[in-house]
Amino acid sequence: MHISSSNTQRLLAMAALGLAMLLWGSTMGAGARQSAMAAEGKEQPFAIEYYYKAKWGHAEEFLALFKKNHYPVLKKEVELGRMLKVSMTAPRYHTTEDGRWDYRVTIVFKNAAIANDNFDSSALIKELYPDQETYKKEEQRRFEILDAHWDLPIKDVELDGR
Repeated sequence: MHISSSNTQRLLAMAALGLAMLLWGSTMGAGARQSAMAAEGKEQPFAIEYYYKAKWGHAEEFLALFKKNHYPVLKKEVELGRMLKVSMTAPRYHTTEDGRWDYRVTIVFKNAAIANDNFDSSALIKELYPDQETYKKEEQRRFEILDAHWDLPIKDVELDGR
């Protein structure tokens, strides 16, 4: 079967138009889905996991500084209602060095907006730690002894539903 060049051009134009409509429709659908999910999840808890990998031999020092200088600030934010829960876990066994982490702190915020609102905790810190010079020195040390630190927002995955 022979297709003329005008038919070929018409077919190509129709294919391009169809592809453009498909792409436009999928982006519009994705935007609508994202808006709907944002509206539905507006008051849903929002969890972030914070991973800390200390330099070898400094994990206990990191933990002591975390408990002394950072955990009380997080507890205050729970009292204020910004956060619903703060917890920490450590692996029972070791992994490969590239996958190693020493502590995972999971913070469940009241919602995603609060998790991303750039809350200024400086007033809480000044209230909890009148000796700001020592506080700043210890916080600097807490981060000096880290090899790595990363934050990972997480979501639940429904396994029984659709």
